[in-house]
Amino acid sequence: MLRPARKFPPTTLAAQFASSASSTAFDCGAIVNPDGLRNQIIGANIMGLGGALFEAMAFDGGRITNARFSRYRVPRFRDVPDMEIVLLDCKDIPSAGAGETPLVGLAPAIGNAIFDATGVRRTTLPLAPRA
Repeated sequence: MLRPARKFPPTTLAAQFASSASSTAFDCGAIVNPDGLRNQIIGANIMGLGGALFEAMAFDGGRITNARFSRYRVPRFRDVPDMEIVLLDCKDIPSAGAGETPLVGLAPAIGNAIFDATGVRRTTLPLAPRA
């Protein structure tokens, strides 16, 4: 669950959206390495945050205009919200891989938080308005 940092009126949709916190519960069966799993989930959440809010190729006249890392927006430390990670250790189920599964629900959760904060439904990625 993502909670918006503050409420925005729809007319200020261009205001920078910031997430104050996220919560992720994850079940992949019996947990063998809880620290490794927690780190994997945090990494997947940060990766999902980038895709949901920032990462996009920019084109002008059919040419990529942000082909350098200095021009391609990815999450920075200041963009990463406080994260609560809840691990569901189901010892009666064989272990399954965690991979990048946790990033799947992040964009819809952020989209819903933006809608809750602004009343405007964003339907394309990235969800954050471009400067």
